[in-house]
Amino acid sequence: MSIFKTKINQNSESFRRNYFLMKEKVRELEQIMQKSLFQGEEKYLDRNKKSGKLTARERIELLLDQDSPFLELLPLAGLGGDGFAVGGTLTAGIGIISCRLCIITANVGTIKGGSIDYTTLQKNLRISEIALENGLPVINLVESAGANLPDQAKIFNYGGTAFREITRRSKKGLPTISVVFGNSTAGGAYIPGMSDYVIMVKNQAKVFLAGPPLVKMATNEVVDDEALGGADMHSRISGVSDYIANDELDGIRIAREIMENLPSPSKRTENQLPSQAEFLEGSSSFQSGRSAIASPLYNSEEILGVVSADVRIPFDSRELIARISDGSEFSEFKPNYGSTLITGYAAINGYRIGIIANNGVLFSEAANKGTQFIQLCNQNNTPLLFLQNITGFMVGKKYEEEGIIKHGANMINAVSNSTVPAITIITGASYGAGNYAMCGRAFKPRFLFSYPNSKIAVMGPDQLAGVMEIIQRDAAQKAGIDYDEDKGAYIKQKITSEADKQSNAYFATGQLWDDGVIDPRQTRNYLKLCLEVIHNTDFKGTDGYGVFRM
Repeated sequence: MSIFKTKINQNSESFRRNYFLMKEKVRELEQIMQKSLFQGEEKYLDRNKKSGKLTARERIELLLDQDSPFLELLPLAGLGGDGFAVGGTLTAGIGIISCRLCIITANVGTIKGGSIDYTTLQKNLRISEIALENGLPVINLVESAGANLPDQAKIFNYGGTAFREITRRSKKGLPTISVVFGNSTAGGAYIPGMSDYVIMVKNQAKVFLAGPPLVKMATNEVVDDEALGGADMHSRISGVSDYIANDELDGIRIAREIMENLPSPSKRTENQLPSQAEFLEGSSSFQSGRSAIASPLYNSEEILGVVSADVRIPFDSRELIARISDGSEFSEFKPNYGSTLITGYAAINGYRIGIIANNGVLFSEAANKGTQFIQLCNQNNTPLLFLQNITGFMVGKKYEEEGIIKHGANMINAVSNSTVPAITIITGASYGAGNYAMCGRAFKPRFLFSYPNSKIAVMGPDQLAGVMEIIQRDAAQKAGIDYDEDKGAYIKQKITSEADKQSNAYFATGQLWDDGVIDPRQTRNYLKLCLEVIHNTDFKGTDGYGVFRM
């Protein structure tokens, strides 16, 4: 493959200005991410510590292999909403346990007893989807009071999905291991109840469908929580528990031991998974059973100067590709045709990948090129990486006559029916049907991440406000009245402001429209681990597509 030669001048005023602006956006991201680390008020954390219990994040840290990366998912779910906490009452992600890739979820028992609100449920359902798609076992660190009753109207009907997915994964040979650390009531009790392996911590785990007060009210039976649902009872009498742990550390040890005894899901060996240092620092020493891997020729720090802080200002996506691909190599497909869409092959951490990146608005030629390239990647079983920075498809009389609708529809058809895994990163704008053609959330990429500068909406705020102004002027003209310029300007400003707020990266991630907002400098590291996860299972390109309109 050819090495891409950068055209960036790091000493230029435009580069330095953009670097400064993106650095500010990364600082804002770091500040907002602090909210996801909240694990409860100090009084509850102190009480937890005095009782000898660990926090959710401490349990995860001890469970992971030494130096394992931990790819936290949906950390800002619910941001800006009225849920219990940013990220819900669940911390979740992908890590390595006993040399195996694994999903880890941990109820944050120090926030509302780990009760499940709407955000937490939606986050859990997305995590379950990732586990099933990528053939990953799941370890649940359980301490949950069950459904948050005031939210029951929003979560009851969908809550059963979490239980259903445990059994579906089990059917496919993907076990769920639950370690119960505290009170787990009602829905919280069904998580271990549906799991393949259950570990309960002595004198801490309390698992029952209804606690002592409800039992007394319903049946007039008086019983304490240990006799009703303690670890000892479930281990000796009910059989709900398979292992009894002496303490939390022992419970974590048993979970790791169970993982050691599971068959390897693939041909991967112990020394083929990345360490924490390799994940965070982009080490080139990680072989993963493939040929030697060359780091990009250009420093990842430069990405902050490459990617435009203002989505209205274009940038060359090849410059981003050169800073995430092995050896900065990129074999471009049809470089002289449909120039507003970049397509081609690269390698990331030794894995071949087909890259589709926006370099402007989508014209018919670009859409046709994208369609063909997706077909080729399915033919040769190559995963796809979509780098979204798209304002949409070109509009106007000329382009409608040329069939922009059918050409765009063909690309969406190709994305919809592609069966090779896809990863999507929103590096700038993600507007209109361009989001669909570039494998947005509705088209189920295996993973979708956003940069902190990104915007996602039907159209840009200025365009939306402008369209609304035209409609209002036309309505006034038809009614035979004068258009109120002052009122119109006020409405236009309000529309622009509201649309801007509802299209930024943090609104989107709060709605779970992505799997996380990431520091652009960490793009290659995220892709490295995501590609390891994707290659955890076999995949094959599609044998056919729906009807392409010609």
